[in-house]
Amino acid sequence: KDRVSYFYKPDVGSYYYGPGHPMKPHRLRLTHHLLLTYGMYRKMEVVRPHDATEEEMGNFHAQEYVSFLRRMSPDTEQEFEKQMPKFNIGPYSDCPVFDGLYDFMSSCAGASIDAATKINHDLADVCVNWSGGLHHAKKAEASGFCYINDIVLCILELLKYHKRV
Repeated sequence: KDRVSYFYKPDVGSYYYGPGHPMKPHRLRLTHHLLLTYGMYRKMEVVRPHDATEEEMGNFHAQEYVSFLRRMSPDTEQEFEKQMPKFNIGPYSDCPVFDGLYDFMSSCAGASIDAATKINHDLADVCVNWSGGLHHAKKAEASGFCYINDIVLCILELLKYHKRV
């Protein structure tokens, strides 16, 4: 029987990319409610993941970029207006600035790192992180609704124990 770990933070569905944007984090909350309604949570370990640190995200991403994301918010948007195109973030990109952007990305990345850690230590056979899969982000640039590439961070964690991923 497979040991399944499901990673979920209640606030992950509270983020909002803005009107008309196709990325809808509230769907994560809807998916979680389906797991509860159908009793699927009884068949798996439900894990509250940690938030990835700047250092963890810096294992792939440029430190300048991660620091920029941490400081970026709708309140600081004007202050960083000239840097935004460099990182492909802002109104002329598919990666808008929104409240909690850094916290959301840190949460998604932390869940993927935690999943890889569970696999590495043989604590789970299957790990599910519905908030993950943000694979379009580049080393120092957002892309395709993705700001932090949690897949690369997950792979880097898995490579600590496995020759191939």
